[in-house]
Amino acid sequence: MTLSAPGPAAGVGDAPDPRTLVGRRLREARTLTGLSVSALARRLGISTSAVSQIERGVMQPSVSRLIAITDALGVPLATVLSGSVATGPDDGSYALERAADAAYLELGGGVVFRRLAPGDSPGIDYFESIYPPGSTASSKDQLFRHEGYEVGEVLSGELTIDFSDEVVVLRAGDTVRYPCDKPHRLHNTGDEPAVARWLIVHPPSVD
Repeated sequence: MTLSAPGPAAGVGDAPDPRTLVGRRLREARTLTGLSVSALARRLGISTSAVSQIERGVMQPSVSRLIAITDALGVPLATVLSGSVATGPDDGSYALERAADAAYLELGGGVVFRRLAPGDSPGIDYFESIYPPGSTASSKDQLFRHEGYEVGEVLSGELTIDFSDEVVVLRAGDTVRYPCDKPHRLHNTGDEPAVARWLIVHPPSVD
């Protein structure tokens, strides 16, 4: 699935408002799948108004809501995190995205995601997350699950993961792995932003 590329980097020309990028890409992904707003709302168990507000950038989805939407649409998280154009030779042997072209997308609660895998990387989502102090991936005390298998490393700050039976606190240099269908919630209870990198490996699709 190919989404439209974002405009120039912030501060250059008529750059799009980064707060609207997530909604715009979700709308494009939904349109390409042929799913209506009401049908997507039913799959998510939310109102059509909420879906519309997310797509128009009026309301920013939380991390858990964003992942729920991409799962419902059957598209990788990467298609939403970056619509930028990666370049490389015509034979497809590699893809390249320059640091200056990387788009930082702010989600609900101030959590910021940045896609790290350039181009089309089937089966994986590789991205960076920044959790400001007090931010969370989902509503308080609400654990969520999604597709795939996740591996993460905290680069700075402190990030807490609530599982059903345990709470794990990660600090700089710590790594973690778990199946994404294990109920969990990420949040930052520290005093500084928590920066982490994540690799989500998706199961192969069954035709």
